Amino acid sequence: MTGPRPKDDLRNRPLRVVGFVATRPADAERGPMVRMNPEDARTRLLVAGELAWVYGPRRHELAEVRLDETLVRGDVSLRDIVGVAPSELVRVIKPDLDDRGAGGRARFV
Repeated sequence: MTGPRPKDDLRNRPLRVVGFVATRPADAERGPMVRMNPEDARTRLLVAGELAWVYGPRRHELAEVRLDETLVRGDVSLRDIVGVAPSELVRVIKPDLDDRGAGGRARFV
């Protein structure tokens, strides 16, 4: 996937992957998901259930946001996101789907 790289600011500080779940086709719940501390989500202007970009060291992917108060600030747990492993750093970014800019693509806030 290609697209603009995230800006380096307070909303885009790296988060450490502390857990990873890979599901199977028979699993009831599947698909890309990021669990994060509610304060980390609030800093990034994210709410539970919305989609966010998860930028890993090798690629990025849209994932559903879930809030988890048991996670320490700065840590995330991922499900079904390719190219990311535990202990690596990721950035979780809210897409700005309302602003298409000059190029016609969504920008990031």
